[in-house]
Amino acid sequence: MNVIRGEFIRLRATGVLLWSTLIALACGGGTTLLLALTGPQNAQPPMPDIDTPEGVGFVLGIGTVLLFVPALIGTVAITSEYRHRTIGTTFLAVPRRGRVLTAKLAVYTMLGLVYGAVLSSSALLALTVATWMRGVPLGVAPADLAPALAQLALAATAYMLLGVGIGALARSPLVAIGVVVGYFLFAEYLLMLIPGVNAFYPFLPGGATASLTRFDFLTDAIAHQTALAQAPMASPALGAAILVGYAAAAALVAVFAPLRRDLT
Repeated sequence: MNVIRGEFIRLRATGVLLWSTLIALACGGGTTLLLALTGPQNAQPPMPDIDTPEGVGFVLGIGTVLLFVPALIGTVAITSEYRHRTIGTTFLAVPRRGRVLTAKLAVYTMLGLVYGAVLSSSALLALTVATWMRGVPLGVAPADLAPALAQLALAATAYMLLGVGIGALARSPLVAIGVVVGYFLFAEYLLMLIPGVNAFYPFLPGGATASLTRFDFLTDAIAHQTALAQAPMASPALGAAILVGYAAAAALVAVFAPLRRDLT
């Protein structure tokens, strides 16, 4: 418990906890408020407004596009320890690396849960504020949005752990950030454009997230803009299982990769 407490204190002292919370507020509350106020019906192509279940689903689903952000936070948090060599100091204080790395993983998992909770709750608050400002009813009762918001929060936690795993493997901040940005913002979308390969989209992190949240706007838009068949989606349960699998693999990498590696 002392190691976990020490890691939590370090997370708070370095400002990672504060900045993660602020970024979650911006991505969840800020983006949702902007979309809800401007109205999905004004998008190209026009989408149903937030007084319909489809419109609410669209506004919340757009939030999944920004899930690379918690992955970036996890990446920067772990690679900064290698960059500033603070991880070496920690290993000197607690020579049993496995205990330290397990504590770090536990703290980053909690950070991911906090990020996801702030992201989801601020998105719900933004939707409520937007309907009040525009004078329109919300298309879904707030209580009925709980499953979708919980899915969004859990997906954010999984992405945070993915970032931590990538950071532990790469150790270089620039390399790790390049991998996260390059994959989640470019490579995964390019894969959807390759005939045959896009059949594996549900098994990629983005596809699993889209399956979990039932947000098929991107795959549908790509299919309409190209002659390609729409990439398939998995069931929400399978999407959740795939995401958990990625998070578990990233957690194993984060714990075992630095165990015997030279820190110099």
